[in-house]
Amino acid sequence: MQRKLHALAAAILSLPVLAGANDLSLQLDVAYRWFPQEPADPRQYSDDGFVKLRAEWFHDWNDGDTRVVATPTVRWRQADDGTTRTDGDFEELYWRHTVGANDFYAGARKLFWGVTESVHLVDIVNQTDVIEDVDGEDKLGQPMVQWSSQHEWGDVDVILMPYFRERRFPGTEGRLRPGLPVSNDAIYESSDEENHLDAAVRWSRYVGDWDIGLSHFSGTAREPLFVLAPSGDELQPYYAQLEQTGLDVQATKGGWLWKLEAASRYQLGERSTRAAGGFEYTFYGVTDEGADLGVIAEYLFDDLGDRATTPFEDDVFVGARLAFNDVQGSEVLAGVILDREDDARFWSVEASRRLGERFKLSLTARIFSGLVPADVLYSYRNEDFVTVNLATYF
Repeated sequence: MQRKLHALAAAILSLPVLAGANDLSLQLDVAYRWFPQEPADPRQYSDDGFVKLRAEWFHDWNDGDTRVVATPTVRWRQADDGTTRTDGDFEELYWRHTVGANDFYAGARKLFWGVTESVHLVDIVNQTDVIEDVDGEDKLGQPMVQWSSQHEWGDVDVILMPYFRERRFPGTEGRLRPGLPVSNDAIYESSDEENHLDAAVRWSRYVGDWDIGLSHFSGTAREPLFVLAPSGDELQPYYAQLEQTGLDVQATKGGWLWKLEAASRYQLGERSTRAAGGFEYTFYGVTDEGADLGVIAEYLFDDLGDRATTPFEDDVFVGARLAFNDVQGSEVLAGVILDREDDARFWSVEASRRLGERFKLSLTARIFSGLVPADVLYSYRNEDFVTVNLATYF
């Protein structure tokens, strides 16, 4: 396995020789993550660091009607046992062919559906990578065959997914994991396990100021449930079958963005509804230098209440986005999710700024406060962290 990963790294570094400058970009990230609190489990470490090399290569032919895209990544990081671990993956690796108003894809891709800031309820195709962060933004590439068609009455996407990617979790000594370590031996409701054929379809259209999307997913739920392993000292992920119909709507009215995501879900014999909605209002030119300030408020709901697997079943998100509009592209996004039933809070700060033409410095902070044993996030009560990342672009 190590030989294959080192071969992947060597292949990434050799891509500039094999491709023209317009076909290739490289990104090198060096990051450090610090946990200021003592862990709930004394076996867990107090800091972490990683180096990640990411390449994005594409090649067109047939006057641009056909394209191949490859986005390999290799990451070196401190493993749970204190040694160096190497992870390799393809974020995307696919072929695309265009015929008129139709695009055909085959391979591993990343798709994003949704409009809200705090959660992404209808974003159902890709598996979440919780090792990267806990905000749900980082995803794994999903193997698929996709047909996309664009028309005046709307755009249609039909997706077949023949292979399921399990969620990756930190090991025994890793941070940001459930109270018990998570086993690599997953359980599935379907007898086909990871080879169950999943399917999704989506229709979307702009109507004046309105951006509307309607989707349906049928297959293996990306969000696992957990059962206690027979050993009693670890958890096993359980992947149930899921039918989800989703709606995402965004209306642009001057400085206002009105947003709604709603999902009707059928899983394990029970129907439930999740929703998130609110607004973002932008104040333009709040400083002499021309900075813009966006104020965000959203309400998060799950009708399963205390039985919900999501931590946000009756919560409010408030935040602000400050875009300095300077040459360096400086930005700050800060917010908090407040539980309406108790004092649980999830605070988040993200800031970034370019340094020259080839560097970008980013800072991320996540803080968990007021958690009680009944909270889904209770195992994160000592997991506040700050991450500093320096990215270099080639």
